[in-house]
Amino acid sequence: MNKIYSREKLKEELDRLRKEGKKTIFTNGCFDILHVGHARYLQEAKKIGDILVVAINSDSSVRAIKGEKRPIIPEDERAEMVASLGSVDYVTIFHESTPLELIEYLQPHVIVKGGDWTEEKVVGRESVKKLGGTVVIVPEIRGASTSGIIEKITKIYSKE
Repeated sequence: MNKIYSREKLKEELDRLRKEGKKTIFTNGCFDILHVGHARYLQEAKKIGDILVVAINSDSSVRAIKGEKRPIIPEDERAEMVASLGSVDYVTIFHESTPLELIEYLQPHVIVKGGDWTEEKVVGRESVKKLGGTVVIVPEIRGASTSGIIEKITKIYSKE
């Protein structure tokens, strides 16, 4: 089953599932180099509801956030890797600098972010709360980060 949807197709699917009483969980990120922190974070997010939607930053969006040397992995491959995880139900790619427009369009019940965020800084929190939804912060997995992996690789290869 293909889990990667355009935002329009995803909206149709989520509207159908909402009518069935399913609780939709939304999270987003770059997911540039998939690591154990991502896997554990998404497993925890899935426990909060029925349907886990992961919005992946497009390549241009990642460059705007992380700089010209990122992403390491192209958006289509990042989406495929995230979609391959059992905890993930749907993946979509967004091109905006933040997921606010997508959150307002999809209207999830819950937004989940990692422990490096505070609720006050979560994009879309007002929109979700206005509809009766919530924001959940999942504890951070210490030592598991894409930037840390890139730094480690750079140190190894700079010594050669």
